[in-house]
Amino acid sequence: MKIPEFKDVLLAQCRIRPYLRRTPLHSYPAVNQLVGTEVFIKHENYQPVAAFKVRGGINLISQLSPEERKRGVISASTGNHGQSVAFAARRFGVQARIVVPEKANPGKVAAMQGMGAEVIFHGAAFDEARLHCEALAQERGYRYIHSGDEPLLIAGVATEVLEMLEDQPDMQVIFVPVGGGSGAAGACIVARVVNPRIRVIGVQSEASPAAYQSWKQKKMVEAPNRTSAEGLATGTAFALPQAILWEYLKDFILLADREILRAMAWMVERAHTLAEAAGAAPLAAAYRLREELKGIKVGLVCSGGNTSLEQLKQALLNAECGMRIAE
Repeated sequence: MKIPEFKDVLLAQCRIRPYLRRTPLHSYPAVNQLVGTEVFIKHENYQPVAAFKVRGGINLISQLSPEERKRGVISASTGNHGQSVAFAARRFGVQARIVVPEKANPGKVAAMQGMGAEVIFHGAAFDEARLHCEALAQERGYRYIHSGDEPLLIAGVATEVLEMLEDQPDMQVIFVPVGGGSGAAGACIVARVVNPRIRVIGVQSEASPAAYQSWKQKKMVEAPNRTSAEGLATGTAFALPQAILWEYLKDFILLADREILRAMAWMVERAHTLAEAAGAAPLAAAYRLREELKGIKVGLVCSGGNTSLEQLKQALLNAECGMRIAE
């Protein structure tokens, strides 16, 4: 697989522009106070599918050959990647099939179905769904879209950080949530060209640390996949993003799920925005590192807003419980 270059990100930006509006980059006084420095949040939760991955979906499906479009596409997802593929497939008249875990987020499933995708339920976790998806692609001849090992996907999602640095070129640290790693890989591709001194920091749940352990050991590692944060829930690392992260990612942080849930509540309370667990994880990481971030301009990628009502309730109850303990 070819590692995307900065020029591929620029090409992706041109392809995406007719279909997706630029998302805002906002700073909130209450968030700045919480972290103790100037913080800018990139609102990918404002995308049409409420997640950053739609950038990669548009870029990839726009480049399919006529033969691939005729065959149709298939992919595995916990929700956001599947919505991205479904959205882009509908725009370009391609039949999409998405394999999801049996207990996938109902809201995300409904959104995929509403965009015309066939949703196939299989397995208890993402990796079981992915293996079934790969078998179906082989058996039926669909064009398989991997959720991480796709150069066009990575180039597409990298445009989020390109926009961030166009709006705030003096950003010094950027926190990016990591599941498979396409978003963090894209951030690294852009940051190393625009300003190699920018620290791109990956953020993952300690309950699903496969990408972190692979980055740390510089080899592909599988690990237990137990996080409740859907966008961070992978049990195996992806080769192409890891190849980029091994070379360019400056740091990687593991968080407890309770820290991520607390940050979801902070996003509602202090940024007046709805972030899913993965989208709130960068704020949790910035809070964890707040002492060393003082005086530094910080960017957070809010990767999506597709939380379930149950998880939002859990986040708010977790925050309320924390307040009572503090009192």
